[in-house]
Amino acid sequence: MTVLIADDSVVSRRLLEATLSKWGYDVICASDGEEAWEILKREDSPSMAILDWMMPHLTGPDVCRLVRNQQKDQYTYLLLLTSRTLKEDLIEGMEAGADDYLTKPCDHQELQVRLRAGKRVVDLHSELLAAREALRDQATRDSLTRLWNRSSILAMLQRELARGARESRPLGLALMDLDHFKNVNDTYGHVAGDQVLVEAGRRMLEAVRPYDAIGRYGGEEFLILLPGCEEPDALEQAERMRRVLSGEPVSFAGVHYRMSGSFGVTSALPGPATSAEQLIRKADLALYSAKNRGRNRVELYEAVEGPFSGAERLLREMNS
Repeated sequence: MTVLIADDSVVSRRLLEATLSKWGYDVICASDGEEAWEILKREDSPSMAILDWMMPHLTGPDVCRLVRNQQKDQYTYLLLLTSRTLKEDLIEGMEAGADDYLTKPCDHQELQVRLRAGKRVVDLHSELLAAREALRDQATRDSLTRLWNRSSILAMLQRELARGARESRPLGLALMDLDHFKNVNDTYGHVAGDQVLVEAGRRMLEAVRPYDAIGRYGGEEFLILLPGCEEPDALEQAERMRRVLSGEPVSFAGVHYRMSGSFGVTSALPGPATSAEQLIRKADLALYSAKNRGRNRVELYEAVEGPFSGAERLLREMNS
């Protein structure tokens, strides 16, 4: 664990540095409060700091206040060294954000105990952060494919619509359904079906741009957000994913299964009248058309739009 020592006294700094190094700590030194603050506001800042109360430019309590005002997940354990013994002074230091204090001259055994307590606090905080991230992951990711889950991808769609409206930027959207997926489960079992879903998600994720988003919309359906894509670009992106999906076979239990997917694509320049439901419905109609025209293909909504389109007829037949 790394500890920052901030003290304007060269002698005190070097004595503390030698002592902490002997105890197994990595040590960084600062000669005044301003230098200490520059170190502590870095992303890779030390997790513990020993700050002398009286330093040039910024005092120990000043540094404590700046650290506590940071919007930072990592916790920094702050220990003040002071020759002040008045109750009011010690309260001031603690209210500034210090976790503990030691009076000078510093007793090394007492310092060692304080640092051990600080390490426990820092370690506990790290464990809480890890638990929080695990819960956040469970809440936002599909447990099987590790793609965004339905609620997350729909929330992202709302944000992209709002961003597109602000920036006058088009948004492409694709809905993909794995072809004949029910046959995989019926023939080879659900474990094989899970493998196909995982591999489909992995391949599509490799085919899209870093700022695109893919979520499992439901069952074997996936929703893909394509920011900045007008119709030709959205079609190109979907066609790239279709080719990747139907490339190499998926192997499981001695079987080499060649999967494929049908894509429905649409694009819009978001505005006040544009809704997520509207875009998804258009992509869904285009997807129905792709299924109706032989599967393993990409269809654009505008190309099938109209009262006599294959997608509309198919939807009416299914609802009748």
